[in-house]
Amino acid sequence: MSPKTPDRAKCHHVESLPHDRQAEKHSASTARSAVFTRSDEGYFGNAKTDGKEGTSSRRLGRGGESPFSGHIETDRDSFTPSTRTVERERCIVESSYSFVDNRDTAETHSFPELLMRYGLTERIELRFGGNYEVGGEGADGSGAGGTEGLEGGGLVRESQLLYGLKLRLTEREQWRPESSVILQGHTPTSGPDPATALSVGCVFGWELPDDWKLDSALRFGADSEGSDRFEEWSPSPMLRKSLNERWNVHTEYFGHFSRSKADDFVHHSFSPGVHYLITPNIEIGVRVGRGLNEQTAHFVSNTGIGWRF
Repeated sequence: MSPKTPDRAKCHHVESLPHDRQAEKHSASTARSAVFTRSDEGYFGNAKTDGKEGTSSRRLGRGGESPFSGHIETDRDSFTPSTRTVERERCIVESSYSFVDNRDTAETHSFPELLMRYGLTERIELRFGGNYEVGGEGADGSGAGGTEGLEGGGLVRESQLLYGLKLRLTEREQWRPESSVILQGHTPTSGPDPATALSVGCVFGWELPDDWKLDSALRFGADSEGSDRFEEWSPSPMLRKSLNERWNVHTEYFGHFSRSKADDFVHHSFSPGVHYLITPNIEIGVRVGRGLNEQTAHFVSNTGIGWRF
């Protein structure tokens, strides 16, 4: 006996949804699809890859942004300071040790090269620090945030305080560089020369393709040795490369040129360095330098740390 028609119809009957419920279901499905699409774009579409399909070269956090994207930038990790100021109400403490193998005088040791930077506003940071130096000449390649080369030669023992501010001038936009200016005073607290030295420096830089960065700085200082008063210019172009989110390397040239000094000097140095981010707020680094002329030290090394609070 063939099954009854009503039973067959009952087996295949699907209750249709009202029109408004169908629209609601379609809208929810579309929203879920959009969420997954945005997530994929955040983790793979906008992130850099290491050459393997679907493998990101950075550990990404929520929204596809690396936790290292806003990492600390110190002034001590190269002779050329950072183009950026400290964020508002945050503080960076930097310290390093420099060793200088002088050509004709005793070697120089410089420590702690302390620099504390506090973000007063988004564009202005306050700077305070101090250093102790012993040896034949000043530590020209130290990372004391702008005091390099302004101490003069022939020093035996000297300690000094540093104070000043850093002002961000421009933001990076197309070919316009990011730039800042640093104004500082350096007052000796011990040593043969009690005179306060003043310096001003301008730093500017561009972001280049493939994680390269080109920065350059120019410092001007008024200093003295006894009754001998003089001016000093210090240029320093630098090329930096980020290897990944934690490692970066750089190479730079820096010089010191005196003017109106009884016995003028000309110093040329070449310096590479490597730096590592322990966390987004802690950086350590090592750099070395080589003198390129007879008036410049044979060799200089600098090792230090920066910590952001």
